[in-house]
Formats: sequence, C-alpha cells, structure tokens
Amino acid sequence: MVQVVLPSILAAQAEALRALPVADLLVNERGEWRRHLNVFVDDRNARELGGPACPLAGVREVLIVAMLYGG
Repeated sequence: MVQVVLPSILAAQAEALRALPVADLLVNERGEWRRHLNVFVDDRNARELGGPACPLAGVREVLIVAMLYGG
C-alpha cells in the first residue's frame, strides 16, 4: 500500500487528487473519478459522502484503491 500525505489546505478530494503526480490515472478529463477507482475517507466510501466534492476537513485518512481487472 502507498501512503500519500496531502496538505491540509486542500478542501476537497477533487483538489487533493488533482495535486497528485498520478492525477491522470485517477480522474478523467472532466475531473470525475475513473470508473475502477475506490476512494475511502476515514473508512467510509467517498462516493456516499459526495464524491470528489467530499470535504476533507478533519479527515485522518484518505485511501485510494484502484481495482485490478482483466485476464
């Protein structure tokens, strides 16, 4: 697992993900998460918390998991 430390000034996941050097692997050209990407905020599915606009204030952990698929 890779741990990424994000600056606390980033207000939402969308900002945080765009700040990463691998942002193009995580979000598409419209800024939406790629289909096979799961993001968890303090052990909760971020899609249920508002998706990329989910606020990060007070969050202890953001876990980004890319699903592997294919044959």
